[in-house]
Amino acid sequence: MKIVVLDGYTLNPGDISWEGMEAFGEVTVYDRTQPEDIVARIGDAEVVYTNKTPLTRETFDACPNIKFVGVLATGYNIVDIEAAKEKGIPVSNIPTYGTAAVSQYAIALLLELCHHIGEHSDCVKKGDWTNNPDWCFWNYPLVELAGKTMGIIGFGRIGQDTGKIAQALGMKVLAFDAYHNPALETETCRYAELDELLAESDVISLHCPLFPSTEGIINKDTIAKMKTGVMIINDSRGPLIVEEDLRDALNSGKVAGAAVDVVSTEPIQMDNPLLQAKNMIITPHIAWAPKESRQRLMDIAVANLKAYVDGEPQNVVNK
Repeated sequence: MKIVVLDGYTLNPGDISWEGMEAFGEVTVYDRTQPEDIVARIGDAEVVYTNKTPLTRETFDACPNIKFVGVLATGYNIVDIEAAKEKGIPVSNIPTYGTAAVSQYAIALLLELCHHIGEHSDCVKKGDWTNNPDWCFWNYPLVELAGKTMGIIGFGRIGQDTGKIAQALGMKVLAFDAYHNPALETETCRYAELDELLAESDVISLHCPLFPSTEGIINKDTIAKMKTGVMIINDSRGPLIVEEDLRDALNSGKVAGAAVDVVSTEPIQMDNPLLQAKNMIITPHIAWAPKESRQRLMDIAVANLKAYVDGEPQNVVNK
């Protein structure tokens, strides 16, 4: 069986192994694939893995030997799943690999907003502490989180995990989600309607999927309902935020700070409005990327392949 990985570098830049897949056939791994090379590289392969390389209806028409598609991510919008379904090709994604990593990263973004540790460390190395007349200094307001409220929009696995860490820091949690699980509610964690969450939260953290109902959920109207001085965290999906509106809110002081790991177009373009915002932290979509998380992703990708070979595909998104 021929197996092609079209863009394997971000999953495995060399610190984990493809041997699990190699047990099932001849594996060819490309670090990256340009659109004009997709069809040629797939060739007569039966199994195709992709992360961000698009697989369109035209691709499936041109590569009739494809029998299974594995997405090396949770999101699968880069695959025309309807075209695959019409051809009887199951498409499997990786649904749960990054919960711990992404929730940890959301809190890391928040803590950086609260303390600006990296920038203060840089100041020390430049000599600012040595030349300071006092025994300490700080260049930004420092924020204590205990007693404050975190509003979490999207209370699935990652949202719940983020909420647990926030509560461990002494915060209260308000959760907004279409599905309510009463067992998750405690004295320090409860569900709330969106308007209440916006009005009461000191920190708002986004952990919802990108649907038409959530696209642009952070915009000038919802920001107007927030506390002045709120902080906003997003390591979920970039288009959840109307970036021009967040820029304006940061520059006016309505929003005290924001930290994101995702933007509307990735890699980020230099005309992105958030690059002109005050008190804005942007990282290059790396919340998912600790080695432990990537190894889980690889393990699930291999398990998805085994399930396909056994005739019982799992994690199929186009049933």
